[in-house]
Amino acid sequence: MKVIETELPGVLIIEPDVFGDDRGFFLETYQRDRYAQHGLPPILVQDNLSYSRRGVLRGLHLQWPHPQGKLVQVFNGEVFDVAVDVRRGSQSFGRWAGVRLSGENKRQLWIPPGFAHGFCVTSPDALFAYKCSDFYHPETELSVRWDDPVIGVDWPLDGEPDLSPKDLDAALLEDIPVDKLPAYEDRSPS
Repeated sequence: MKVIETELPGVLIIEPDVFGDDRGFFLETYQRDRYAQHGLPPILVQDNLSYSRRGVLRGLHLQWPHPQGKLVQVFNGEVFDVAVDVRRGSQSFGRWAGVRLSGENKRQLWIPPGFAHGFCVTSPDALFAYKCSDFYHPETELSVRWDDPVIGVDWPLDGEPDLSPKDLDAALLEDIPVDKLPAYEDRSPS
């Protein structure tokens, strides 16, 4: 597998090895030891599957406390997937990284705990899967506005996105109390 670092520390694009022939293909979507060598936690505790149509935008979501790291991928269709650093004290606070994930390119994205996550569907529909490092705790979920002008995500949308009521009511990052956001923890060697 090939691991590509993004401009955000810890956010990784993963290109699994794909073995295929005229009958189809095979790939490992997760292998604990191999992924742990690249900084993913050795235990991912929850799998989720989402189906959406073109123009649906989900996010930007995070949990605090009970932060979730997410290993995301698309089985069918295509999405533009985004991670935003919302860790107070981080040098990359408020910056984002985005990547196209599709059933065709078979890429994955690792979004570490402490980052907000969202995606928009760019194909007629998409089947989106993700593994999480902690369980879903709805009482700790936060939503950041998808179009926060300070963050400035360049979403590849034609017109206005289709949003859930929760995402329509999301707050701007600057309006979220600082103590409601995760803290940056410097893990570099001293």
